[in-house]
Amino acid sequence: MTTDRRSFIAAGGAALGLVAAGPVRAAEDKLFPIVETATGKVRGVSSGGIAVFKGLRYGADSAGANRFLPPQPVAPWSGVRDAFDYGNIAPQIPGNRRHVYADLILNDIQPGGMGEDCLVLNLWTPEPNANRKRPVIVRFHGGGFYGGSSNNPGGDGEMLARFGDCVVVTVNHRLSALGYLYLGDEGPFADSGAAGMSDLVAALQWVARNVEAFGGDPARVMIIGQSGGGAKVSHLMAMPGAKGLFSSAGVMSGSSLTSMTREQADKASSQLLQRLGLGRHQVQALQAVPFTTLLAAQADVEAEERRRGEAPRSFAPVLGEAIPHHPFTPGAPEESRDIPLVVSTALDERTYRETRFDVTWEEVLGSLQKRVGEDAQMLLDAYRDETPAATPFIINARIASDTYFRLSANLMLERRVAAGGAPTWAYLWEAPSPAFDGRYGAVHGIDVAYSMHDIRFPLAGPTRDNLRLADEIAGAWVALAATGEPNNPKTPQWPAYDLTDRTTLVFGHPTRAEKDPRGFFRDYWAKRAAARASGG
Repeated sequence: MTTDRRSFIAAGGAALGLVAAGPVRAAEDKLFPIVETATGKVRGVSSGGIAVFKGLRYGADSAGANRFLPPQPVAPWSGVRDAFDYGNIAPQIPGNRRHVYADLILNDIQPGGMGEDCLVLNLWTPEPNANRKRPVIVRFHGGGFYGGSSNNPGGDGEMLARFGDCVVVTVNHRLSALGYLYLGDEGPFADSGAAGMSDLVAALQWVARNVEAFGGDPARVMIIGQSGGGAKVSHLMAMPGAKGLFSSAGVMSGSSLTSMTREQADKASSQLLQRLGLGRHQVQALQAVPFTTLLAAQADVEAEERRRGEAPRSFAPVLGEAIPHHPFTPGAPEESRDIPLVVSTALDERTYRETRFDVTWEEVLGSLQKRVGEDAQMLLDAYRDETPAATPFIINARIASDTYFRLSANLMLERRVAAGGAPTWAYLWEAPSPAFDGRYGAVHGIDVAYSMHDIRFPLAGPTRDNLRLADEIAGAWVALAATGEPNNPKTPQWPAYDLTDRTTLVFGHPTRAEKDPRGFFRDYWAKRAAARASGG
C-alpha cells in the first residue's frame, strides 16, 4: 500500500494534533496557564508552583485625549494576550545612585519602560483556579506620589504567594503632574487632581471582577503599602469609590492625614502651566505636550523653588469629587469604619534621608535646642539612655522620625480608635538593617522585604533570624487578609490598639507585644505638636 505526499502530510498533521491535544497540551497548559478575564484571555507562566501574570491592563492608555481624565476602560480583545513581561512604569524623573540608600532599595531598577500606557498590574497565584478562593493581597508601591513602580524587584510577589498560599497583586498608576495636576473645578477635568488615586480604584475594581478566575477571593482583599504606598492606602480609606472593594488594610510608614486643598493645588499647577506657557483652558494643547517636556518643566519649577530656599510643591491627591474630604483629619473616615487596619512605623525611619554620617553630639544638641529650648539636654539624654550604643547619626534621625512619621502614625491610630468601628493594630519595626554594619538602624523601608517574605535584598539578608522575622510579619499580613486580624501562629498574641494600654507589636530580637513602647517620646512630641497647633 502506498501513500501519496499529500496524504502523508495530512496524516502527519493529524498525528501531531493528537500529540498537542494530549500530554504536550496538558503540559503547556500547566506551564503557560490561560485565564479568561472580563475583557479577554491572558496567558501567564508558571515556575516553582506559582503562576505569574505581568502587565495586565486594568485601564486604557492614559496618553493623548485620556490624559488627566479618570481612568478609561480597557477595550475587549479576541484571542490570547501574553502576560509574560512588565508593562510601562509611570512617566517620572528616574531615581539615581548618588545616594547609598537608593542602592539599598534597588531604586534604579524599574523594568518595563516608561510611558503613559501604565495602568497595569502584576499578579502571582499558586493556582489560577476559580474554585480556590484564596485571600488576596494588593500592594501599592512607595515613592511618594511622584516616583517608583511595582516593577521594582522589591515588588515581586512570588515568595509571598508561595508562603501565604495567597494571590498577590501589585499596581502601577499615574504619578506626579500626570496623575495630580489640578485643572479647575468644572468640566471633564474637574477631578484631574485625583486621577492617580482614581487609577487605584479602577485597579481594585479589576480585582473585584477578575481575581476569582485567578484563584482569589474577591471578598477577602487586603490593600497594603509602605511610605507613598501607605499614603495611597490612607486616601483609599476615605474614597467613596473604593468602599466595598477591600476588606482589610495596612499602612506602613506612610500615614497620610490630609490631601492637598484646591488652593494649594492651584499654586502648584499654576507654576507648572506658566513654565509651559499654557493656561488651564488650553487642555487639548496640554494633552499634546510630550510627557518628557512636562516632566522637564516640573523639574525646572522644583529646582527654582529650591534655589529660593522653598520646599518644592509636589503634586499629590487633591480634594474633589473622588476625594471629598481629608483622609484622617479631623478624624478617621467613615467610609472605612468597618475595615480592620494595621498601622506601623520603623524605629529609625529618617536615616534614609540623612547624609551627615559624621554628625556630632554637640550638633544634635544644638539642633534640639533650636526646636525645644531648655528641654534639649533632658531630651537628648533620654534618647541616649534608650539606646546607649546608638550613634549621633542614628539619634538625630530617630528624633526626626518621632516628629514626622511617628507623629502622623500615632494620630492616625488615635483617630481610628476614637471613631470606633473595626479594630486597629499597631506595630513598630525595631530590628536594624545589617547593611553597612548597621549604620542605618531600623531604616525607612526595612520591613518591605520581610513583608513580601523575600529577604534576599540588601536591607535584609538571608539569615536564620531574618527568616524568622519574615515568617512573623508576612504571617501577620496573610492572616489579616484571610481573617480580618493579624494574629497567627508565628507571632506573639497581638491585642488591638486602644488609648489605655496602646499595646504595639515590636518586631525585633525578640518580637514581643509591648504596652505603649517609647511612650515618653510619643507623649512629649504630641504635646509639643498640640501646643504649636494652638499657637502656644
